[in-house]
Amino acid sequence: MSVSDTMDLAGQARARLGPPWRLLLVGLILMVIGVAVAARVERSGGVDLHDVRFTADDGTVFSGLLYVPKTATADRPAPAILAVHGYINTRETQSAFAIEFARRGYVVLALDQRGHGYSGGAATTKGFGGPEGLAYLRSLDMVDRDQIGLEGHSMGGWAVLAAAAAMPDGYRSMVLEGSSVGAPFAPDGTTAWPRNLAVVFSRYDEFAPLMWGVPSGAAIGESAKLRAAFGTGQPVSAGRVYGDIAAGTGRILHSPPVTHPGDHISVVAVGHAIDWFARTLQGGRPLPATDQIWWWKEGATGMALVGVFVFLLGAFGCLLALPPFAALRGAPVRGSAPADLRWWALLGLTSFIPPITFFLVNFTNPPPLPVSAVFPQQITTWLMIWALGNATLALVLGAILGRSRPEPRKPWGLAALLALATFAVVYGAVVVAGLALVDFRFWVLALKPLSLSQALAALVYLPGFTLFTCVSFRGLAGLLRGRARGAQYAVAVAGLALGFLVLTGGQYVYLFATGRLPAVTQALTLIVAMQFVPVLAALAVLAVYAWRRTDSYLPGALLAGLMATWYMVAGTATHFAG
Repeated sequence: MSVSDTMDLAGQARARLGPPWRLLLVGLILMVIGVAVAARVERSGGVDLHDVRFTADDGTVFSGLLYVPKTATADRPAPAILAVHGYINTRETQSAFAIEFARRGYVVLALDQRGHGYSGGAATTKGFGGPEGLAYLRSLDMVDRDQIGLEGHSMGGWAVLAAAAAMPDGYRSMVLEGSSVGAPFAPDGTTAWPRNLAVVFSRYDEFAPLMWGVPSGAAIGESAKLRAAFGTGQPVSAGRVYGDIAAGTGRILHSPPVTHPGDHISVVAVGHAIDWFARTLQGGRPLPATDQIWWWKEGATGMALVGVFVFLLGAFGCLLALPPFAALRGAPVRGSAPADLRWWALLGLTSFIPPITFFLVNFTNPPPLPVSAVFPQQITTWLMIWALGNATLALVLGAILGRSRPEPRKPWGLAALLALATFAVVYGAVVVAGLALVDFRFWVLALKPLSLSQALAALVYLPGFTLFTCVSFRGLAGLLRGRARGAQYAVAVAGLALGFLVLTGGQYVYLFATGRLPAVTQALTLIVAMQFVPVLAALAVLAVYAWRRTDSYLPGALLAGLMATWYMVAGTATHFAG
């Protein structure tokens, strides 16, 4: 081969790889900057961050992030706080609270609940891991055992209440964020227990009926459970201190203007927790409650999460341009045929049937496939059943309504290899970032490396989710053919995410207008559905990007199945301990 031939081939390769390489580079830059900024914020104020494991008496291994101010030593022990996340979240969800507590001189253990994140055991059992977390925190020589606070969000509140019940003298004060004393999972509160209690329950909290037995978060002051814990026969007034902090009977209520998951990204909610521990624990650094920097970390990891997606698109395009994947390359025939009534009907069915069926599911009930060693995650099992049901329904409707044209055939094995190679590159980047103890997250949307048990579970759930993405992407391809190129991304996003946006958004509009959810709404189902809007929009973009470069739904659908399974398995709870 001559030099000119070599240069010509190199030029052709650059032409094929140019746009994907730019996406790859942009994605990498976003990830690197996001991880670097987040890591710096997490350690702000002279804080060391450690990934810790400890073993409980029953053999369960627990995971946590331990924030240790450099001022905390065995010679000068510091006050400490146990911070616990809620159901189907992980330790990083508490980062806003943990960062601000640590900046103020507290040693902080952000715990993975039992059966969540990298902690073993079965979720919702044995005190949720709260007693074990408090025992571990008390065992550290840099901790002042007389100045320990407990903070938990949602189910994490029940975890710290379990810790308080197990060790009544092992802590000094508590903050319940979006949580409650009493049924269904905690002992009843009294004027003496738990010690020095702050209740931060948001005005639009979706779980007000479950947590406090009131129709809305705004009515929490009227809750009989709350009034009993505060020792008053009148409605509890927000912002007023009840009882005596010095005697351990202090009580206060706050009601930020956010939702249940909104507590995690609320300067007001975080500020109330900061203020209560400043009042009830001694030895902390006196920073104003309004002096908060956690949102820099949240923005940085959010930017990194966007970077992962951009990097994913770039990696797919670059790998596709390589010679081994030449058989997969192709371009759809361009067109701008008018959309007829049948097309609009198909778009509407594609968009709205999945969310309608989704809201029929009550994720708090056991799924038809019992939790077991094969299907260890209750929420993920429900989602798989929902996905398989919708895939079956779509196939039946497709057979009835007919297809406009057959899809080009592509080699399945090669498409699967491309999807696996792309996934491996992206997963490797997330693993490397994890070395800095940073996940790719914004709010409750997150990607993080799988534990071994989660990886094995993902293999079981993968076929069901991949069938769903294959059927969905195939339907999208039929809708995209003949559409103007500039409208294709909008059509795909509408097809996958618009229905979820309308139905989820409508329920939240009702909540903000009336203070309560519609009577038919299941709070947990709504909160899970909220995540589907950005997730399905991202999958829609992937569907169009891959289809334009392969003239096939298949490679993008297989990659989407891998990504969706990873996202769902890594971020939810395991209910079977094995």
